[in-house]
Amino acid sequence: MSGAVLLLVSGCGLFSSRPGPDEVTNDFLTRVAAGDLDGAAAVTDDPGGARELLGQVREALKPAGLRTTVEQVREADGAGTAEASVGYDWDLGHGHAWGYQAKLELRREEDDWKVHWVPSAVHPKLGAQQALGLAEVKPEPAPVLDRDGVPLLSPEVVVSVLLDPAQAGDRDAVVGALAAALNPIDPTITPQSITEGAAKVPSGQVYQVAALRDADYQTVKPAIYDLPGVRFTSQKSLLAPSRTFGSQVLPAVRKFVEEDISGRAGLRVFTVNAAGEEVEVLHEQAPEPAEAVGTKLSRAVMTAAEDALEPVPQAAMLVALSATTGDVLAVAQNAPADQEGAVALTGQYPPGSTFKVVSAAAALASGAVAADTPVPCPGRTTVDGRRIVPNDREFDKGTVPLTTAFAVSCNTTFAQLAAAMTPDALTAAADSFGLGVDFEIPAVTTITGSVPPATDVVERAEDGFGQGKVLASPFGMALVAATAASGKVPVPSLLTGRETKADHTPTPPAPAVLEPLRAMMREVVVAGSATQLQPYGDVRGKTGTAQFGDGTNSHGWFIGYRGDVAFATLLLGTNSSAPAVEASGRFLAALG
Repeated sequence: MSGAVLLLVSGCGLFSSRPGPDEVTNDFLTRVAAGDLDGAAAVTDDPGGARELLGQVREALKPAGLRTTVEQVREADGAGTAEASVGYDWDLGHGHAWGYQAKLELRREEDDWKVHWVPSAVHPKLGAQQALGLAEVKPEPAPVLDRDGVPLLSPEVVVSVLLDPAQAGDRDAVVGALAAALNPIDPTITPQSITEGAAKVPSGQVYQVAALRDADYQTVKPAIYDLPGVRFTSQKSLLAPSRTFGSQVLPAVRKFVEEDISGRAGLRVFTVNAAGEEVEVLHEQAPEPAEAVGTKLSRAVMTAAEDALEPVPQAAMLVALSATTGDVLAVAQNAPADQEGAVALTGQYPPGSTFKVVSAAAALASGAVAADTPVPCPGRTTVDGRRIVPNDREFDKGTVPLTTAFAVSCNTTFAQLAAAMTPDALTAAADSFGLGVDFEIPAVTTITGSVPPATDVVERAEDGFGQGKVLASPFGMALVAATAASGKVPVPSLLTGRETKADHTPTPPAPAVLEPLRAMMREVVVAGSATQLQPYGDVRGKTGTAQFGDGTNSHGWFIGYRGDVAFATLLLGTNSSAPAVEASGRFLAALG
């Protein structure tokens, strides 16, 4: 019974007391803040108009939240009108806020107060037949810098060339004109590629034919600007100095640091008229650019490496590291190599005689030989009575010191040395130079190589001169050169402030091994297979040819170091190490 009485009293109170202008104002704002647009519109004198505009505002601003306040409500004596001073505080997301004051007019209709609907109820500068608009203002992306602060990726204007097939008229003629203009810039753009690409786009959408640097766009603009169905948009993007510069490392860096370089977007809120045109800016928040991202790369070393490979018709690659720190100074590939992917970092190739750096270290560490120990270097030798191992063109040096056998690259010598080792001796020696270590370098994927233990004597002999089952990437062989130079496997690093992880820390070669090994590597340049590099200073290294496939063709290698720059150069299918040595010479000459 008591509950029924309370309900009756409550009902009588609601029946006898109509909400006043202050209560209606509060109700309206509460519903607007909660997103109850139908409820908010219902307490106005134009529910349809209010619902439409309130919905448009919500759609334009997409707020994360809205807080409203009633500051003051003043009722005019006997006039049946009131005015409310109110506040809107929009949370526009991502730390963006917009607050302002507005006024609401209320009118009494019979016994009920209603918010008199006008657009200024949402914002004092919103006029009749106007709506709100919001535009994100993105900051210019921050540059990516090399180790010396020189830009590797800089913000530049990129123009997108778009084709609307439905508006192209004579489509074949338009496609042909586009291809003719754009193919010299990007050879992959052909009439067929445009036609096939446009066919895959859903009806009513446009196909992006090309994204051009502004300088390239300006050269073709006269030929394509007035083509029917062709449109253009532009934006700022991070670009390398040229389309091919750092082709296998800079795109990966850009993708990895995308959030770091984006900065914090600003925004503009504005009024638009019935035609959708911007009328007046109501609120602006400036974008906040990000700080530049630093790398360990060197633009000068990258340029020297790429220029050294550019004349090579075969696939060619070069990786350069700081021997002491492991900083990745350059990852360079020419166009034929780019067609195979990031092979400078992940390609697995037999290292050929460059692996004799590891084999020599293993032999020296075993105590079986010293640098001056006389060793046989016949033109060919038989291993375990099963496999005949030849030198290149079966040259025969007779018996020579180990240093000479290394310098002139005697396969027969190192086959016999390896055959006498334990099955895992070369595996352990390779690990001490970084081959087989798995590094997790932020932004890029790398594979150093693989040197599995060899229980079979013939296989072990072949491994001794870099054939058999031994595989390595140019990145891995650059680590070998860096280890020979510095005395330990450096941990490779690409991005400033980003740590590289390794699956284990190798035990470095002993100093008693490295000292004679460095002298042997110098002898390769002074009197061995890389005398072409004599003009370029104190260069130490090792040449290599490595058979592949059916054994009738071979790749050409050179690995080495000068000062703190350790590097590996690989040219595919050259059948000689000479082109790799020549490319290495161009690289060193450009470094000065």
